[in-house]
Amino acid sequence: MRKAAGIIPARFQSSRFPGKPLALIQGKPMIQWVYESVKKSALLTRFIIATDDKRIQQAAAGFGAEVFMTAAGHESGTDRVAEVADQLDTPVIINIQGDEPLVQGKMIDALVEVLQDDSIPMASLMTRRTEMAGIQDPNMVKVVVDDHGYALYFSRSPIPHGAKDFYDLHIGIYGYQKEFLRELTRMRASRLERVERLEQLRILEAGFKIKMVEVPYSALSVDAPEDIIKVEEFLKRSKHE
Repeated sequence: MRKAAGIIPARFQSSRFPGKPLALIQGKPMIQWVYESVKKSALLTRFIIATDDKRIQQAAAGFGAEVFMTAAGHESGTDRVAEVADQLDTPVIINIQGDEPLVQGKMIDALVEVLQDDSIPMASLMTRRTEMAGIQDPNMVKVVVDDHGYALYFSRSPIPHGAKDFYDLHIGIYGYQKEFLRELTRMRASRLERVERLEQLRILEAGFKIKMVEVPYSALSVDAPEDIIKVEEFLKRSKHE
């Protein structure tokens, strides 16, 4: 098994939700929920929080996380992950968003397993949804794939147009071969990326493939303060089921 490291990029500033990584969910910082969930992975060999903020560093140190301080000027979490990845000896890198407090270890392991094939440069996750109301939500990113499970397109708009049976919801966790991650950080932002505000479209526009792995789970992303309530309600329901 080729080694894999899990890196959680976390920044304090956010236009929609400043201080989001330290927002409390049932009394515990969201970044701690993410870290403890990632630690349940059976296949990762390193678990690292990457940040440029002392407040996040101190909070992470408080719950025993390994923290790498990064440069402050990164334009994306991917760039922050790449800075840390360059200091590691692991050929597979998993980028876990710091706003996915309900991520499961099995989801991460599914990516690690796929990336044992070094001919696959990059992979991500999706889950099938039959509740069609979410297809209209621009905060829920949709993906369509080819017959071999590679992404054809990602969008905040409903895709495929007119679908009434199901759609595939993208889960924002990414895995890379480390060498490809280096190449990715050198790519220029693309037109589709800017229009949709989805960085993964840069890869498709440049002609590379993203292998999509379907998982029977779904994470709840925190994009705005009101999403904290949704996560807490989900946790309460899960406790009583």
